[in-house]
Order: sequence, then structure tokens, then C-alpha cells
Amino acid sequence: MQDKKFRMLMGGEEVAQAPDAHLDVVIVKMAHTVTRTYYEGSYQAGKITSPVCWSHDGKTPAKEIPVAQAKSCYQCTHSVRGSGNNGVGTACKLSWRLAVVLANDISGEILQLVLPSMSCFGKESNGRYPFRPYIQMLANNNISAGRVITRLQFDEGTNIPKLLLSPVAAIEEKDLKDLKIKSTSQDAENAITLTVAQNNYNEDRPTVQFDVFLEKPYEQSEADKNRDKDVTDIIDKWVNKK
Repeated sequence: MQDKKFRMLMGGEEVAQAPDAHLDVVIVKMAHTVTRTYYEGSYQAGKITSPVCWSHDGKTPAKEIPVAQAKSCYQCTHSVRGSGNNGVGTACKLSWRLAVVLANDISGEILQLVLPSMSCFGKESNGRYPFRPYIQMLANNNISAGRVITRLQFDEGTNIPKLLLSPVAAIEEKDLKDLKIKSTSQDAENAITLTVAQNNYNEDRPTVQFDVFLEKPYEQSEADKNRDKDVTDIIDKWVNKK
């Protein structure tokens, strides 16, 4: 999201750039919670480095870290506001990982979207939300994030690349089976998992169980049977309202 442009990276190298100021995606899977990463020294553009401390759940340092910065993330001086560069933010960075596919290529490959904390928390602005309030808004309307096309747009009210999300359309019925398969794939699991290059620790990590799709079949209620129509109606009202 550098320079408020959407860029596709592979191995730290840019391989593509979105031509538009927005990006429409479908959320296939998302992590349960935020992760944390702490890097020593200042950020240097183009230089790939690994964190010296990290957390899979945003609460406690990962067990595979040789020397953790603290016993708890809440007790760590690097997670205190003002500990970041020039006294801005925190030195230990929060982020949320999502597995997504492009809305214009639903059958295409799964992409990892890593949202920094500014894009995760905050308030609604003109019908657009940071990630966590966006998911809550959908849940309040009984809508799964995996059943809508989500538009990612940069917040023009700040100089820092900050994403805001909004629903723009319901997923077509013909695409739901493919998305369901993708949501349970290893690629989706990899996308929502925090990995650190110099450590091979994933073998002992528990699998994140949260999906935007239900894991098991269930008996539909009358309300559930009308869900597809309801989703379309709600999205139409949302778009027209804006």
C-alpha cells in the first residue's frame, strides 16, 4: 500500500500494481486476531529484515522466539504508545492478515492482505469502515464477509496509507462453491498465518479455525433461506444510500 497504491509483492519484490485508486476483493478467510512484530532499528525501503520479536495472538510473544522482549505484550515497553520512531505510534506493530481473491478473478490465486493497525481500527467515514468495524457491521446485518464483494479504498483524509472498506455487491451463487473450497485450502491458511523467514516454526503451530464460511452443514431456518436475497437487498440499499 506504499504511496497509496495497491502493489502485488512476491518475495519482497513488486510484480504488479493495480491501475485504479480502489481494489475490489472477496475475503476468503481471516485470522482470529491481530499479530505483533517488533523490528530493531529504523525502516529502510527495499531492505528485507526479520523481526526480533513477534506474537501470533497480539498478547504473548511466540514460543519459538530465542529471547522475547517481555513476558507479555501488554507489559512490553515496545507496545507503549510513543515508543515508535520519533515518538509516533508504537515500536511493536499490530497487523491483521486476510486471504483474499480479486473480485474480477474469483477463480484466481489467493492473495495475502496484511492490514496495519490504522486500517483495522477506528470509526466509519461516509459509509466506509476500517477492517474490524466493517466485519462487525456486516455481522450486525447477518452477512458473512465471504458473501460480499469488498471495496478497498485509501482514506484521503490522512497522509498515511490507511484503507477503508465498504460492500459493493453480493457474491453470485455460481461462485460460492469455488470460494468455499478456497476458504479451506492450505493457501488460505498460509495467507492468514504470520511467518518469520529465518524460523521454521509453523509445524508446531495450531491451525487457525476461523473462517468467513461456516465449517459444517446446518439446517437452514426460514431467515437463512432468504439470506441470499437479503444480502443483495442490503447491499443495494447501501450503495444507493452512498
